[in-house]
Amino acid sequence: MHRWLAAISAAAMLWIAAGAASAAEQEEAMYEKRMELYKKAEAVSLIPWYYFAAIDQYERNVRQVRRDLPKPAGVLGIYMKPEIWAGPLNKNPHDTDPFTISQFGGLGVDGDGDGYARADDDDDVIMAMARYLQTYGIDHRHIKIALWNYYQRAKTVDLILGKARIYKKYQTLKLDNHVFPLPLGANYSYRDTWGDARGWGGRRIHEGTDIFAGYGVPVRSTCYGIVELKGWNKYGGWRIGIRDINNTYHYFAHLNGFAADLREGQIVEPGTIIGSVGSSGYGPPGTAGKFPPHLHYGMYKDNGYTEWAFDPYPHLKAWERAERQQRRR
Repeated sequence: MHRWLAAISAAAMLWIAAGAASAAEQEEAMYEKRMELYKKAEAVSLIPWYYFAAIDQYERNVRQVRRDLPKPAGVLGIYMKPEIWAGPLNKNPHDTDPFTISQFGGLGVDGDGDGYARADDDDDVIMAMARYLQTYGIDHRHIKIALWNYYQRAKTVDLILGKARIYKKYQTLKLDNHVFPLPLGANYSYRDTWGDARGWGGRRIHEGTDIFAGYGVPVRSTCYGIVELKGWNKYGGWRIGIRDINNTYHYFAHLNGFAADLREGQIVEPGTIIGSVGSSGYGPPGTAGKFPPHLHYGMYKDNGYTEWAFDPYPHLKAWERAERQQRRR
């Protein structure tokens, strides 16, 4: 009986390992296909690939959290509305004829030479975006103007250009790694405090997770991203905001201080020391000691229109577990 159970257990473990390997291979193939499309657009337009990667990543994450947008059919996340693809005056919003689309001022093009301009074809979509950007120019300033005219939202432009900077620095699309915000060797504790009542500043709920630790325990960036905010807030005290490539804003509050030379606009990565645990906040700049030292960690998602908070606790547990498993290997 014991041998039979052991055999079943071993088979199950092999099946799980094979599934994980298959998923990893599929993910690798997806990254390679995306990079191939970005490089193709770069070769034709002379616009660096990381701008296309940034636009695609921004739109992919927006489509994941919006119900009014269709889910991607291919490996790209870029979506062009029918009136933009086919032309605003085109009576056929699903037109696939490159000639008639051009006559109506649509952005749709035949990117793979099959004679059709399809809004759900990755080659056609990436080339349509490349042609659009190219009409404004291929340098950073003109690309910024093109993005503003296309999205009509300053924050969207900033998010895309921030992603472009990150992709340019690391020269890879594989930037999804995360770590726990405190060193795992530190003495800390936390539970799910999402939605708990807060009394300071009026009735409101707690939009985050409190991680209790001693003064001075290092606080780390949980992701690849850009420091979007650094300074004082009467509630959060000394705090830092980091925007990652998934349109998610990571908020670190009640800090004791900031890491030396940390600045707004700086690119950080998982594990970068950004400050230390403290008890600042709930008053004018410099106020501290009104509560036990802890890190308030929050996460906010941008959907192209607005931004809202969501519970970071499940992510913290997952990152903590994954980091511990990585250390054991």
